[in-house]
Amino acid sequence: MSLQHTQLASPSRVQQWLMRNDGLVFILFSATAAFITYCSMYAFRKPFTAATFEGLTLWGMDYKIVLIIAQAIGYTLSKFMGIKLVSELTASRRVKILILLMGFAWLTLFLFAITPYPYNFVWLFFNGLPLGMIWGVVFSFLEGRRFTELLGAAMASSFIVSSGFVKAGGKTLIDNYGVGDFWMPFLTGLLFVPLLLLGIWMLQQIPPPNAEDEQQRTRRVPMTSAQRRAFFLTFAPGIILSVLIYIGLTIFRDIRDNFAVELWAALGYADAPEILVLSEIPVAIAVLIIIGSMVFIRNNKVAFFANQVAILSGGLIVLVMTFLFVQKAVDPALWMIVMGFGMYLPYIGFHTLLFERWIALFRYQSNIGYLMYISDAFGYLGSMAILLYKNFGAQQISWLNFFITTAIVMGSVTVLLSGLAIGYFWRKERGVVSEQP
Repeated sequence: MSLQHTQLASPSRVQQWLMRNDGLVFILFSATAAFITYCSMYAFRKPFTAATFEGLTLWGMDYKIVLIIAQAIGYTLSKFMGIKLVSELTASRRVKILILLMGFAWLTLFLFAITPYPYNFVWLFFNGLPLGMIWGVVFSFLEGRRFTELLGAAMASSFIVSSGFVKAGGKTLIDNYGVGDFWMPFLTGLLFVPLLLLGIWMLQQIPPPNAEDEQQRTRRVPMTSAQRRAFFLTFAPGIILSVLIYIGLTIFRDIRDNFAVELWAALGYADAPEILVLSEIPVAIAVLIIIGSMVFIRNNKVAFFANQVAILSGGLIVLVMTFLFVQKAVDPALWMIVMGFGMYLPYIGFHTLLFERWIALFRYQSNIGYLMYISDAFGYLGSMAILLYKNFGAQQISWLNFFITTAIVMGSVTVLLSGLAIGYFWRKERGVVSEQP
């Protein structure tokens, strides 16, 4: 039996059951809850990217680009809002916040459907505003536990698979059921409402970290503005290096994700929508196994630096495979799949392991939400800037060639800055150890 969950006053029957079975049963229940909740979120965020909005333009831009930019602006603002709101979130408010955020996002898709073109683009901005905070709220149920890497990897695998799954579903509604481009996002969200509600209920049943979790991973607490400022000053160089790496990863991920239909078409798979899902499954499995296995490394220092090496390795993989692809030495489908692996390995490492073990290694009472939302805020700001540059400054470059160039830049930046980050944290950790009595 686990150590006492002192934070839980009146546990439900399900919570009591989970506290009595805090091994495999707890992991499977919690991982499933996080997976299906975050998977459902994608049905409210990504289905519109499966549509082409062919022939529609606004201000001289392809209408799909306008929609992506509008949502990206809202999503980016949401990340900056999350630095405060998510880091200050208390356990008692999580479920209510989740329902309000998701309900508002779905309402905006209905308004997007009934508002005439071209005025309906504004609703994609409002759609992005709540959705940017969903990750932090869901992950707050999982952090600070002995099993956080495994739970986080399961949750993160959802946004490897879910985007392709949701887009494939949206494209099926258009191609096979005659649903229009504007109604398709709302109806795709409707299909996922029951799954979303189930996921939220399951999250509510997860008991808080117990004493053993807190002893191994450090207690997680809401952070005031003064505490956030002190944390930043303590780790400023490491935070800056990590954020810069994450900006590159986010840009690369968003191009690959938002324009997956166009990229696969350029590679010769225009008539195979199933590739959007099938290509992501091996990536999800591989990343889940690697990141999830980190839970078996009890030593926080070893796990933290292993993740730093994994981030560097991801950048190196992207560089090497892109060079081979340009030289026509690898199959295009294999290259696209490996690009996903090389990007998602460090990207998910940030979400599930890096910040988790960072807090645990330095024994700093705080929460992952603060670090993650600083990274996400600037990551999406960089992604939006690159999207605008592509549309206004590099229109003549195909999405495939632009993606190749981005891969080279992102891979190089990741390798270089990861090396610097490893050096910084190594010296920082040794300094902390030497200061201890």
